[in-house]
Amino acid sequence: MTRYADIPKPIRSGIVVIDPERGTPQRIIILQFNPDTLERSLSPQSAGGSGDSGGGGSGSGDRNEALRLKGPAQETWKFTAEIDATDQFEVAAPDGIHPQLATLEMLVHPTTAQIRDASRLSQKGTIEISPIEMPLTLFTWGSKRVMPVRLTELSINESAFDVNLNPIRASLGIGLKVLTVSDLPAGHRGADLYMAHLAQKERLASAARRGSLGGLGLTGADAGTTGAAGTAGGTLSGRR
Repeated sequence: MTRYADIPKPIRSGIVVIDPERGTPQRIIILQFNPDTLERSLSPQSAGGSGDSGGGGSGSGDRNEALRLKGPAQETWKFTAEIDATDQFEVAAPDGIHPQLATLEMLVHPTTAQIRDASRLSQKGTIEISPIEMPLTLFTWGSKRVMPVRLTELSINESAFDVNLNPIRASLGIGLKVLTVSDLPAGHRGADLYMAHLAQKERLASAARRGSLGGLGLTGADAGTTGAAGTAGGTLSGRR
């Protein structure tokens, strides 16, 4: 008989806020339940002009740039997260799920100290005040997906409350943009973490099963009638 204690617990997804200089975690946010679905979107950064931006083109772009990329694809994630205080009876929750919600909301708010500092600089007559820099944020979905992100969307649907009107159940719509080397300055810790994430993709791609032209109902001759096209067909059949 299998005991409940013998069943491995699933790894949780979550968000880690780290110090970009020291690389030490400042806060770890573990999602109570892993989302059932993930919506991911990748948009290539094509090098073609406005007439050929990677969406099919109208033929007015530079033909020499048709297969060139300016940098990594722009990637976004969307998912729905659930928070339910009634599922954690062993944990005292006098404020309901206010703390969990506030933790996520602070990912898109500067702190009061940062606002006061900016206000003092303004009162001193500082000509230009740089926008407030937020901590580096990582999204983790297992060990093979750890990437720097920026929270781009946070919608909250509170659906249950305790007698003090503290929310005790909520559904969160979360949108994330993966930060690449095109978004971060050279030498930034987030840029290094993105490169590690991209290298992980390369390793996974190299482990994919090898395809063949025969599986597509094609032969080397079908790939082209000229010598150059035939050579290309032979090259394709040897690639993963």
